[in-house]
Amino acid sequence: MLNNIGLPGLLLIAVVVLVLFGRGKISSLMGEVGKGITAFKRGVSDGTKELEDASKEDDRDVTPVGEKDKA
Repeated sequence: MLNNIGLPGLLLIAVVVLVLFGRGKISSLMGEVGKGITAFKRGVSDGTKELEDASKEDDRDVTPVGEKDKA
């Protein structure tokens, strides 16, 4: 059903949404969407950084103190 909307259909939907909600409401909604996307990206990058830091801690030298002198 939604496969054949096309450009005229999308434009009609955009005009109807604009008339129903108004320009101010739509712009504030888009601002909130932008903030949400920014927060999501920040969370993903923070999670990635935490995983990399944990991986670096796991890769540290775990040779016992007495064994380092023998090597």
